[in-house]
Amino acid sequence: MIKKEHIPNILTMGRIVIVPFYIWLTFFVHTPLAMIEAFILFVIASYTDYLDGMFARKYNVISNFGKIMDPLADKILVISALVALAHPVIGYINYYIVGIIVIRELVVTILREIYMRKKIYIAANMWGKVKTVMQMVGIIFALFYKSILSAFLNANADATIVKIMLIYFWITAGVTLFSGANYFFIKKDKK
Repeated sequence: MIKKEHIPNILTMGRIVIVPFYIWLTFFVHTPLAMIEAFILFVIASYTDYLDGMFARKYNVISNFGKIMDPLADKILVISALVALAHPVIGYINYYIVGIIVIRELVVTILREIYMRKKIYIAANMWGKVKTVMQMVGIIFALFYKSILSAFLNANADATIVKIMLIYFWITAGVTLFSGANYFFIKKDKK
């Protein structure tokens, strides 16, 4: 029997396990259904992110494992999806957007580690949540669009829709940078 306090960590590990399958379907399986399967896996993995947070709050369980692995699982999932969207297999965004988001994630992760060693704890703020929602919504839409084109329409992407997605992801990259810059200026509480 699984103890309820272990559910968030199990969900986090499930998200990490899903990522290689998502990557395999996106980059290496070239069948019409592969993109639908990749899309479904990404949605499931994204939902586990919501669920693990919900269960952690509901059961009031915070573990050192969860503190490290939950954000890591999120970063692995999002970055692998963004690389797929930039790769010529899909090609909806460019690698500059991916680079901005990856660099922001690395800098914030390093800053959090430095602050934690100094016993300064920085809670996630509203901009970090907005950034995450924008990234997930954009990725889900782009994967859904690609999966519909691949599996049902056997067509190329509409240039206008791709341009709108590119603009959306540039805005998302801007919000991502802003949410990262925010870590340099927020009040830090010592505990």
